[in-house]
Amino acid sequence: MRDQTETPAPPAPPGPAPTGLAESALPAAVRPGTGRRGATPGRPAAPAPASCPGSGRPGAGPAAPRPLGEVRSWPRSFTDRLTTPLPGVRAFARLAREGAFRPGPDGLRGIPDLPYAPAPLPAAGPGALCATWAGHASWVLRIGGLTVLTDPVWSRRILGTPARMTPVGVRWEELPPVDAVVISHNHYDHLDAPTLKRLPRHTPLFVPAGLARWCRRRGFSRVTELDWWECAELGGVRFDFVPAHHWSKRSLLDTCRTLWGGWVLSDVRSAGTPRKVYFAGDTGYGRWFGEIGRRHPGIDLALLPIGAYAPRWWLRDVHADPEEAVQACRDVGARRMAPMHWGTFVLSAEPVTEPLERVRTAWARAGLPREDLWDLPIGGSRALRPPSRSGVAG
Repeated sequence: MRDQTETPAPPAPPGPAPTGLAESALPAAVRPGTGRRGATPGRPAAPAPASCPGSGRPGAGPAAPRPLGEVRSWPRSFTDRLTTPLPGVRAFARLAREGAFRPGPDGLRGIPDLPYAPAPLPAAGPGALCATWAGHASWVLRIGGLTVLTDPVWSRRILGTPARMTPVGVRWEELPPVDAVVISHNHYDHLDAPTLKRLPRHTPLFVPAGLARWCRRRGFSRVTELDWWECAELGGVRFDFVPAHHWSKRSLLDTCRTLWGGWVLSDVRSAGTPRKVYFAGDTGYGRWFGEIGRRHPGIDLALLPIGAYAPRWWLRDVHADPEEAVQACRDVGARRMAPMHWGTFVLSAEPVTEPLERVRTAWARAGLPREDLWDLPIGGSRALRPPSRSGVAG
């Protein structure tokens, strides 16, 4: 029977591909065994809330949360974590020859039709889960009583791309106090230094392995960096760092020097079944989604990227297309999906409104309930009421 805890949220009283500086791509054939269309295996019982669901070592059992702000040492490179090889000279030559960096005039005509409907942030009491899309991969999440920003980019322009097609959906001045920030990786459209400078330097940051040094150099004093399958806790919310099919690069000389991934946020103190939200960051489709679902059963909402996928031969390994995003939602076992990573920056060659059209079609074709696709406009919000101890709406 359908979960009746969902309610609408009422108002409360690529950058240039050769440099990798924005959202560059890695053309390569998917290696065998990456599970591009595999079925979701069965899932084990959830571990105790006090532990993380597995460490970074294959086959390892639950690990205790890492200390907040821990200073750690990491390998010089995470290239061994790549799902596919980095592009070679031939791939760059083909991309330059085809010149398919941006949509044509017909593809850009849809910009005035991009969904943009900013509204006051809804109320979010204890035990509720509320998601507000600020644009691209930036979300304002209220979970476990905390306000968490994901990959916050409030800048009008990022390096290597045209200015935003749509304004930010939430004015910075209208944000509640920010309790934490999660970063998925260091590409410029996900790690925006001008936006982070707006935050108090004591704001807790949760970042991939190797990225804390960059943050501490900018004055942030509470930076927690994690490897895949590690977690930390803050204020009754657990932050689990999980793998993604992507890569990292911020300058010409730092390819894969820091890790990349997504985050599972869990409210571990609320009564009854804790709320869980999965923020995928930026990722292609592959085997990691099934593994995330096995280790983190019961995800209420998956925030998944659906844009920046054309030309497909160039981007398929690092950016999911809409159909793959729907399959990824099913792989992780999430009840609901909220599309992101489209309609904000022009990073690739597909028509600007195509991702939304295709994800709606794919969702319907999969036979999934229409109300479980949270295809929000930029600035829009949806909320889940806190479940009771019996799992029924409270």
